[in-house]
Amino acid sequence: MIPVTKPFLPPVEEYESYIRDIWQRQWLTNNGPLVNEFELRIKMYLDVPHMLYVANGTIALQLAIRALELTGEVITTPFSFIATTSSAMWENCKPVFVDIHPATLNIDPDRIEAAITPRTSAILATHVFGNPCDIAAIDDIAKAHNLKVIYDASHCFGTKYNGRSVYAYGDISTTSFHATKIFHTVEGGAVFTQDPELLKKMAYMRNFGFDGPENFACVGINAKNSEFHAAMGLANLKYVDEILSKRKELYLYYTENLERLDKELQLIQKNTVYNYSYLPILLPSEELIKKIEMYLNANLIYPRRYFYPSLHTLKFVDQYECPVSLCISKRVMCLPMHHKLTTEEVNFVIRILFRAQNY
Repeated sequence: MIPVTKPFLPPVEEYESYIRDIWQRQWLTNNGPLVNEFELRIKMYLDVPHMLYVANGTIALQLAIRALELTGEVITTPFSFIATTSSAMWENCKPVFVDIHPATLNIDPDRIEAAITPRTSAILATHVFGNPCDIAAIDDIAKAHNLKVIYDASHCFGTKYNGRSVYAYGDISTTSFHATKIFHTVEGGAVFTQDPELLKKMAYMRNFGFDGPENFACVGINAKNSEFHAAMGLANLKYVDEILSKRKELYLYYTENLERLDKELQLIQKNTVYNYSYLPILLPSEELIKKIEMYLNANLIYPRRYFYPSLHTLKFVDQYECPVSLCISKRVMCLPMHHKLTTEEVNFVIRILFRAQNY
């Protein structure tokens, strides 16, 4: 079987070493030493000033929305994972969908201003498949209209834009360290900001609002993560450069050998060091996607139609016209990409793709 992804796992004895230390200390959660070490090492690796490790990428988005005190309408993308939209709705904000650019697959900045109303409080954009949005354009719009910016950067570990980690942009950036991501802590996520006061606010919120043993600074939630999850992150971090290198190698091999396939590839933003976290291909029609998926599945190959469906079509959101996202979501497929994937397996996937297209 060739799945769309596999989680990287470090040598078990390296993880066990961290676990034995946890057993000895009997400090399992509540901002323990491994969580602190993990945060420090992630900040050093990414060269970012402020970061908080949290339970998952969804709660990271919710903390960001709460910390920025967003209300009313939030402009967002219909081409993202459900958590981008559901987090805004969970925090009582109304998602206003703006269509995407057909080549970058990110929210189209040229369409944002038309969607701004007196009730708009923020732009919540996703760097789709690790490809940075047009950050400069979004930043200009936000400043002109006094809007906050949150970037859902769940796919972006290792991506740089203009020489800096892409997490360094926006009022707050969030990420996911879920097991399906290029770098993971089994479950987990993080918030990043350049503003130390925002960081302090989110630190309170992450731990029920506690400000000392008997005081509460604000309304909070349990968004903490555990020593066991931090241990997995520390064990994996040692290998992340190797993982990124392998992804790049696979991506380039795929694309070189798929030149004759009738498809389009995502346009990567200029001035980007890309992390090659996914390999999405856009096929000419939904019919062909379904045919190819059937051929691949019959050979125990499991790509993913991702993102599908377009979020603006969900039954619990207000309806907006997003024809580009609707069209892309029906024609996109992410091919298998993971550190264990062999050249022979990639060649097999490629052969089935051509067979499905040509017969």
